[in-house]
Amino acid sequence: MEVESSKSGNWKHSLVYLAFITLIIHLILHKHKLSGNDTVRVKRNPNLPIRFRYDGTFKILQVADMHYGNGIMSRCRDVLDEEFPYCSDLNTTHFLNTLILSENPDFIAFTGDNIFGPSTADAAESLLEAFGPAMESGLPWAAILGNHDQESTMNRAELMSFISLMDYSVSQTNPSAEGPTSSLKGSMMTDIDGFGNYNLRVYGAPGSHLANSSIFNLLFLDSGDRAVVQGVRTYGWIKESQLRWVRGISQRFQGQTSDTDQSADALPLTIPALGFFHIPIPEIRQLYYKKIVGQFQEAVACSSVNSGVLETLVSIGDVKAVFMGHDHTNDFCGNLDGIWFCYGGGIGYHGYGKAGWPRRARVILAELGKGDKAWMGVERIKTWKRLDDEKLSKIDEQVLWDHRPSK
Repeated sequence: MEVESSKSGNWKHSLVYLAFITLIIHLILHKHKLSGNDTVRVKRNPNLPIRFRYDGTFKILQVADMHYGNGIMSRCRDVLDEEFPYCSDLNTTHFLNTLILSENPDFIAFTGDNIFGPSTADAAESLLEAFGPAMESGLPWAAILGNHDQESTMNRAELMSFISLMDYSVSQTNPSAEGPTSSLKGSMMTDIDGFGNYNLRVYGAPGSHLANSSIFNLLFLDSGDRAVVQGVRTYGWIKESQLRWVRGISQRFQGQTSDTDQSADALPLTIPALGFFHIPIPEIRQLYYKKIVGQFQEAVACSSVNSGVLETLVSIGDVKAVFMGHDHTNDFCGNLDGIWFCYGGGIGYHGYGKAGWPRRARVILAELGKGDKAWMGVERIKTWKRLDDEKLSKIDEQVLWDHRPSK
């Protein structure tokens, strides 16, 4: 009886603890005082589904390596004194706000090292400040983790759970356990490595015959943080369980291609995908010897383990481009076996950079094909970068994928 009583007590304490944590999250997220007429409200959600605009475009702002610390108390690294009399995390926030206003994206993708754990007194507070511009914009946004996010007061599971609860976030801790006969439908997969593996479907333009069809896929993968291999420390990597999930996602989308686009003047519709993860794969080193668009300024800091990411992406054929972070002063795009791999270029002023080399962010634009009467499937994917200079300079515009028939 004493054992049963002890178990009952532990169970009750667990429920009380979970309720307390849930309340704290809501209070932190919205900073409401429990007085007067103030109430604790739930998360604000974006307009869903995510879709192309009426003009047939869908624009993504990639934000890499914010390295947010403690706000005004976190000084900048690698900046010129004559450019910044006083520089802090607030410069990162200002640049992100400027990008959102000037580019007017449809979606924001944060590709890891969103906060810099060693400089972060409270991970939750720093996350709120770092993602503040995205939440204030009301745009749908998603994030993955880098190798520094968990070095503060939250582990990776807690970080992704917290991020998924933030206003307008469409981030997920991990994929749902899907399957037409699965009794686990709606629950999360537990046999997949990492935290922050998920895909987001983008639907066709309003009023088009593809308005209720997903025609573009965004894949987010957790590339881990640190690991020890044969006694040597190295960076994390994307595991086989994650690649198995990617292959399953691809198969479901390929099964959709044959019956999605039924208009008489339609080109054969493919459903392209983009990938987003933080730590580059080992093959990126090969691009030093190939033609690239942008600058290759530092060694590729990748894992010593090659888990077959490139081989998998080539075999499925859906992913046309991958967007990474991690190496802040690399901002190039290079092609490996028909897939473009692009660095975002570091945006964060508390992260390392290069004095005199402006912080930057990448923009990705997907465009639909135009039939005789309506918008069709995705026809072209372009990219460029914006610099944090006086002109908000636009540089290195290029086409990553073009599905138009050659003349």
